[in-house]
Amino acid sequence: MIGAGPAGMTAAYELSKELGGQVSALDVYELSDRVGGLSRSIDLWGQRVDLGPHRFFSHDKKINTLWLEVVDGRYDIVNRQTRIFYKKRFFDYPIRAFNALNNLGIPEAVRCLVSYGAERLFPTRDTSTFEGWVTSRFGKRLYTIFFKTYSEKLWGIPCNELDSDFAAQRIKKLSLFEAIRNALFQGRGNKHATLVDQFAYPTGGTGSVYEAMHRQIEARGGKVCLETGVEKVITSGGIARSLQLQNGETRDYDHIISSMPISLLVERLPEVPDPVKQLARSLKFRNTILVYLRVDRTDLFSDQWLYIHEPSVQMGRVTNFRNWLPSVYGDSRSTILCLEYWCYFEDEIWSMDYGELVEMAGREIIRTGLVGEGEVQEGHVLRLPRCYPVYFSGYHDVLKPVEEYLSTVRGLHVIGRYGAYKYNNQDHSILMGMLAAENILTDAAHNLWAINTDYEVYQEASVITKTGLATTVLKK
Repeated sequence: MIGAGPAGMTAAYELSKELGGQVSALDVYELSDRVGGLSRSIDLWGQRVDLGPHRFFSHDKKINTLWLEVVDGRYDIVNRQTRIFYKKRFFDYPIRAFNALNNLGIPEAVRCLVSYGAERLFPTRDTSTFEGWVTSRFGKRLYTIFFKTYSEKLWGIPCNELDSDFAAQRIKKLSLFEAIRNALFQGRGNKHATLVDQFAYPTGGTGSVYEAMHRQIEARGGKVCLETGVEKVITSGGIARSLQLQNGETRDYDHIISSMPISLLVERLPEVPDPVKQLARSLKFRNTILVYLRVDRTDLFSDQWLYIHEPSVQMGRVTNFRNWLPSVYGDSRSTILCLEYWCYFEDEIWSMDYGELVEMAGREIIRTGLVGEGEVQEGHVLRLPRCYPVYFSGYHDVLKPVEEYLSTVRGLHVIGRYGAYKYNNQDHSILMGMLAAENILTDAAHNLWAINTDYEVYQEASVITKTGLATTVLKK
């Protein structure tokens, strides 16, 4: 198993549950010093924090049942509040038409409505890009205000070069028309599919789910090797045979599950045709820099996280860990904020030193007015390479031949956000791990490439409540 993120840990957990001591080796290799991948938690200044905001939500009974089994009652329900911060005002997210138009003021609201009307009369023809897709549903002006700045901070490319898949998966059917309809008919079951009002959150932070899996895997005879990087998968005759570790050791396996970045996996495989390697090299990932600030106040703002649409600052999102569960901050009288910055390896910010990043983050959070002068006490920096697979326009044509080649390598199972180049939520990565384990245990032949954030085929619908699992009815 390469990688101890949600997908890799779930696969190992499920395999260990079924196989126990029946196999000679069930090993998970993780480059960092703890499990959880992007969903890990860390202890900082006497509090527990995640790597930015990580909420868990699924309608899939199979996923929810596993999650509840692992957390074993150690969770609570969080009432979600996340808003857009723009021009020092808070805008509801998902967008609520009357809130947005009221905050913008009458002149700007009129311009937005006129722009939307023009879009209805003269629709955007090309909706294959993020810009075209969102403009067609909100009009050019609302797209520019509420989507363009944030998206270009996140992806580092113009929105007319970003594939519409990102919008289709994350925004789905939301439009200005739906936002107005929701405002007029609140409480009639017309909630947007991906943006829930409540979610289950572990009392020990998101990473505690995978820490619990870690304990169970080892109790059943498996092994999780932290701070142990994998250099490459070794194949022979189209079969994955072994792993070469970064320390030079080689270890043989019957099956290899990989969640390492797909570009690195393919580049280092020994039998890959050159055209496939060239395609894999062009798959791009966006890096994240997290700057944590300890602030000498507990009443900053009420959201779990804010989307920062201010073009005057580089940060794109701010998480307030004071607004999750009391169990993560305890009796501390300070608040930990996490400011997110996104970049590529070649961008100047990636090579800025620790102190410069803390100083910049402090200046920016004060500039927004969310924190006052002198309230930032100290900072902490984490750099996370290759976090977000970039859905550049036409990426499907690049990815498809890579997927097709990897599907021919017997004994190799590619999963996870990094491994499968999918912008997954936690629940979808968990599902990938579960189905990869089923493929090994029962020859189930699940198509792991087909799982993505738009997965909506539920065997049986359910939702996690404070008392456990409840069945629900989904309306398409």
